[in-house]
Amino acid sequence: MAQAKASELRVRVVSGIVMTAIAVAAIWTGGFAFWALVSLLAVAMMVEWAQMAQAPRWQVALGGLIVAALMASALGFVDPAQLAAFEDRLIAQTVDLIGLAAILLAVVSFRARLGFGLLYVAFPAVALIFLREQPGFGLWIALWTMMIVWATDIGAYFAGRAIGGPKLAPKLSPNKTWAGLIGGAVTAAIVGALIAWQGRMGLFCWVAAAPFAVVAQMGDLFESWLKRRSGVKDSGTLLPGHGGVLDRLDGLVPVSVLVAAAVAGGLV
Repeated sequence: MAQAKASELRVRVVSGIVMTAIAVAAIWTGGFAFWALVSLLAVAMMVEWAQMAQAPRWQVALGGLIVAALMASALGFVDPAQLAAFEDRLIAQTVDLIGLAAILLAVVSFRARLGFGLLYVAFPAVALIFLREQPGFGLWIALWTMMIVWATDIGAYFAGRAIGGPKLAPKLSPNKTWAGLIGGAVTAAIVGALIAWQGRMGLFCWVAAAPFAVVAQMGDLFESWLKRRSGVKDSGTLLPGHGGVLDRLDGLVPVSVLVAAAVAGGLV
């Protein structure tokens, strides 16, 4: 049993390193490369969501195709000239388009859950592209957003295992503890401060990492609730040692949207 757990941890660590390297390379490159990676992940997330909802295959395929079309429409954010000149218009048009697409999918499939899933997937995907393509500081704000979520996951995992103690939400996720929540917030605060210092970022990025770590944990708990409701252990099997894409990115979903809203609102 101990050997099996050690092997599972090795697979998890190795696959985590590979995924992190790919993500960081895409963030660093930006532009079409980052858009392509985010788009692929968004489609995979929608497929996993539809499968957990036990939708028939044609609805799973339709959801994936609609998300792919929405990501194609988000290519306008990749053009620095368009983003600089028409940022507000692009944001408004994208929000409207995603909302209409979600209603369409819900009506066609007779499944409100699929419509909500499209919102859950598309908004954070577009938010990440919007963040990365910000003139002047896009690389740093996108990196900051993703790194504080990863730091939260790592800090929560090791603090929870080392300290244990009272459970955070035993009915949703029996392994999560209050110690893990605090450990994740502390780790995120440290990593967020280091990136803010290196990138010469403003006060928001110095102080917001710990609160967003809590938001990331709430996103994790929401996905745990969703899996329990669907009767599955993992959202998928695409990522070795990590389950599905939804399992890996659940904390990033709410954080990316909130950071993008802060940037659009001039707080960053």
